[in-house]
Amino acid sequence: MPNIIQLDPHIADLIAAGEVVERPGSVVKELVENSIDAGATAITVEIQNGGLSYIRITDNGCGIPKDQAATAFLRHATSKLRTADDLSSIGTLGFRGEALAAISAVSKIDLLTRAAGETEGISLYLEAGEVLESVPAGCPEGTTIIVRELFYNTPARLKFMKKDSAEAGFISTVVTKLALSRPDVSFKLIKDGKEDLHTPGDGKLDSAVYSVMGRDFAMSSLKCHGVWNDITVTGIVSGPTASRGNRGWQYFFVNGRSIKSTTLQAALEQAYKNRIMTGRFPACVLHIELSLSAVDVNVHPAKTEVKFMRDKDIFDAVYYAVMAALGAETGRPEVKFQSKPQADSFFKTMSAEQYKEKFSGKTSTAAQSSAVPQTGPVKKETPIPIITERAVPTVTISDSARSPFGEIRIPKPTEPQKPAAPEVAPVVNRQISPVIQPENPVVIKAPVPADPVPEPQQISFDPESDVPYFRVIGEAHKTYIIVEQTEGILLIDKHAAHERILFNKYKKDASAIISQNLLMPVIFSPRGEDADALLSNIELLESFGYDISDFGGGSIVVRSVPADIDGSDCEAALCEMAEALIEGRRLDPAELRDELLHTLACRSAIKAGDVSGQAELEAITRRVLTDPDVRYCPHGRPVAVEMSKTSIEKQFKRI
Repeated sequence: MPNIIQLDPHIADLIAAGEVVERPGSVVKELVENSIDAGATAITVEIQNGGLSYIRITDNGCGIPKDQAATAFLRHATSKLRTADDLSSIGTLGFRGEALAAISAVSKIDLLTRAAGETEGISLYLEAGEVLESVPAGCPEGTTIIVRELFYNTPARLKFMKKDSAEAGFISTVVTKLALSRPDVSFKLIKDGKEDLHTPGDGKLDSAVYSVMGRDFAMSSLKCHGVWNDITVTGIVSGPTASRGNRGWQYFFVNGRSIKSTTLQAALEQAYKNRIMTGRFPACVLHIELSLSAVDVNVHPAKTEVKFMRDKDIFDAVYYAVMAALGAETGRPEVKFQSKPQADSFFKTMSAEQYKEKFSGKTSTAAQSSAVPQTGPVKKETPIPIITERAVPTVTISDSARSPFGEIRIPKPTEPQKPAAPEVAPVVNRQISPVIQPENPVVIKAPVPADPVPEPQQISFDPESDVPYFRVIGEAHKTYIIVEQTEGILLIDKHAAHERILFNKYKKDASAIISQNLLMPVIFSPRGEDADALLSNIELLESFGYDISDFGGGSIVVRSVPADIDGSDCEAALCEMAEALIEGRRLDPAELRDELLHTLACRSAIKAGDVSGQAELEAITRRVLTDPDVRYCPHGRPVAVEMSKTSIEKQFKRI
């Protein structure tokens, strides 16, 4: 066994850096959190080449005193903890005292800072964690820190970095979360000399959401507020019709800290149950405030996960707050039902005097006495004709008909009943046309079919042919095709089967992906990381039938989509493509293409719950029975499940 030795301090620093600094976005997160803890109200983040070559963080916080600037870069040096008891109630974002030491160990750093009340500041230059230069400097109150050549001394880490656009997208996501966590702080993000994000910092969550997530989401969102025991939940949630294709826009903050939590995620989605389509996800920006001692933030090196003392109360607080917001949703159209008007209601509501006035043009004595005298000639009203109701002859089929299509006789109509005489005689000299009575009944002869009506055909095949016998009995739950075979029953998942069929077609022949132009281009605003992934792979997406371009302001315009995808579904499909691009950075081109084809086939296939015709069900069944490659969907789920006739008979105790 090798001897046990104490590691060199430099190696220990590199190990610590690996726990805290995973990528440029981690550097931005740690430094911006320090700026927030310093009381800054305006923070500017500037990056170049995805942050690998240049990161600059500028704030107007309290700054660092000159005599403590070098100490800040030592391991476990912090101003936020004093005793062990402080670990049980942490109210700051940074507290470990490892961020600056870990970042400086793998980069070159310039620090310029001046504390409040001091007449001059200090400038430091560090390489690999060592201070090489320290001089007084004139600067405004606050801190500016520049990180250059990240991982320059750890090439093993550098080779695992993704493309500049991917790293820049991750930094956008980090700044987005920080901006939503603190609406009272103005954030500005500049990427390669171009402003990408700017929030007002007016303290209003609506303003931050408008700047980060776009106008459409801000205008359609619902305000959320609830109190459960000592837990307060505030924020906004999306309406049921404004759902997303993934969970990328679910932001949770606990005491101002952005976290990932399956408990909060489950509570949110449970509140939307039966209100949102399957496969769609709600969006939210929720702030949960609770006692500092009721949550442990020291369970993850990057502080992205926390541990709650009372998970059940946290779940209930979020669930009922979101339920209350959805229950108070406004803007639903009001449904009003009107009673059916009666044909003779006009005559039923008229008195005899009113009837006389209406059709004779004369005014009653009472009306004349109460009316104001008029001068000049009086215009005589045109009498309204009275039309009697004609009796409609009934049609009966002769009992002596030779077939269902035999003779149809219209018998002589009976004498129509005369309408009851009104109380006042109708208009004089008005003649009404009499009803013409046919002398003889009219006989209409329809041709008698030579053959009886054919029965619906049942599909069957020659046992010697390639296609085995099958008969599509029907469909269960608009999802599973029920197929009868010679020795059993087959249940086919139509979505999984169709998805596999399309995947095989696309993979075999790239020309099978046909693009269609949209009548109206679709404009949407994905999260920053997704937008960068899509815009940096425009040529690849063109091979899949998409035509997209940058619309400005973080939005993307879509002009063409694959012909198999509905235009209204292109936003969700592109968000899934973005996730596949982000997760498949390390795959070779062939594997990445397969991942993208999975997404395209899934979005293009028939969905569970769609209404399918008999011919469509039969075509899918025939393909499943004849194509040996259609056994599992691209995600690995089985396409069909077979129940043998013997097993069914055993269930019914027949054998």
